[in-house]
Amino acid sequence: MIVRIWSARTCGDPAAYEREFHTHVLGSLGGLAGFHGAYPLRRDTGTGTEFVTLTLFDSLDDVRGFAGEDVDTANVSPAARAALDDVDERVRHYTVVSAPVPR
Repeated sequence: MIVRIWSARTCGDPAAYEREFHTHVLGSLGGLAGFHGAYPLRRDTGTGTEFVTLTLFDSLDDVRGFAGEDVDTANVSPAARAALDDVDERVRHYTVVSAPVPR
């Protein structure tokens, strides 16, 4: 399993990005082969809001189905960019070494 990690920040209304994520981002990810979920994380910093998004895929080949050949380049829609002030243009990928065992 691969975890794709991306982050961005806004000093504006954080709900605008949250709406975009739930309305469009999840919709574009949902039908992809090897996709196993996404976790948008939010941290209010006092001067703005930081988002970190974790997406789970079976393999880097499955990530390519979403991101294209250059898997390390962020895939950020124009609408998401409009809701954010600063986006990371690069993402990080990690191999999951251990996962919780369902009870």
